[in-house]
Amino acid sequence: MSSVARSRPAASAKSQRGAEESPLVKWTLITIALLFAGTFLVLPLANVFYQALSKGFGSYFRALVEPDTLASIRLTLLVAAISVPLNCFFGVVAAWAVAKFDFKGKALLLTLIDLPFSVSPVVAGLMFVVLFGLQGYLGEWLDAHDMKIIFNVPGIVLATLFITFPFVARELIPLMQAQGSDQEQAALTLGANGLQTFWYVTLPSVKWGLLYGVILCNARAMGEFGAVAVVSGRVSGLSETMPLRVEKLYNEYNAAAAFGVASLLALLALLTLGVKTWLEHRQSLEMERSQEVEEPSTVSHPL
Repeated sequence: MSSVARSRPAASAKSQRGAEESPLVKWTLITIALLFAGTFLVLPLANVFYQALSKGFGSYFRALVEPDTLASIRLTLLVAAISVPLNCFFGVVAAWAVAKFDFKGKALLLTLIDLPFSVSPVVAGLMFVVLFGLQGYLGEWLDAHDMKIIFNVPGIVLATLFITFPFVARELIPLMQAQGSDQEQAALTLGANGLQTFWYVTLPSVKWGLLYGVILCNARAMGEFGAVAVVSGRVSGLSETMPLRVEKLYNEYNAAAAFGVASLLALLALLTLGVKTWLEHRQSLEMERSQEVEEPSTVSHPL
C-alpha cells in the first residue's frame, strides 16, 4: 500500500475534526433551541393541563361529560372518520398519477393539490358559503330539494376535506418519484395485473409515507377551526366541533371547561406525535435490517 493511500484516512479524520463546531458553539445552539422550545411549546401545553385541572378532577370530568361537549367530541370524530379516508384515497391516486405517468395538466394538478396551503381557512369556508349557502350559486336548488349543506354536518366535512386535502398526497408524491417505476414494470412483466402490482409492490414500498400522511391529515382534521367556524353556524350540540366548543366556553367565561376540552385536543396532538415517533423508529429499524441483508460481505485480500 502506498504512502498516499495510508495518509487518506488520517487526512479524512483531520478534515472531519476541522468541520466540527467548538463545544461552546454547539452547546450555545442546543441551549437556545431548548429554551425556545420550552418557552413557546412546552410551557403553553403544560398550562393547558394546569388550567383544566385547576378546579379539581371532579370539575374536569363534569365539564367533559356535559351534553354539548360530548356532542362536539362525537362530531369531531365523525368529521375525521369521513374526511381522512377520503383524503387518503385521493392522496394515493394523485400520487400514483403524478409519480408514475406523464400527462397534460400534471403541473395544474400539483398546483391544485397545494392550493389549500396558500388559501386562508376562513377564505376556504367563505368559498363553500358562496357556493352552497342559501344565497349562493346552488343555494336555491339545494333548498328546493331539502338539502342543507352550510350550517350542517356536510358543510363541516367539505371544509375539512379542503383543508386536509394535500397532506397524504404531498407525503407520497416525492417518495414515489424517488423510487421510480422499475419495480412496477418488473411485476407487470412477470404477469401481475395493475391491482396486484399496486397491492404487493407499490403499497408496501410507500407504507410509511402513507401512515405519516394519514396521521398529519387526522390531526389537522380534528383541530381545524377557521374554515369550520365559517360553515358550521356554531350551533351547540349540532354543528359545534371541539375547537369551536373551546372558543364558546372561553367566551362564556367558563375557562376551566374550555381548558378541559382543549386538554383533549392536546392529548390527541401528543398521541399523534407519539405514533409518528414510533413509526419513524420502526422505519429506521426496518431500513437498518434491509441494509444489513443487502450489504455484501467484504473479504480482505493481501496486496
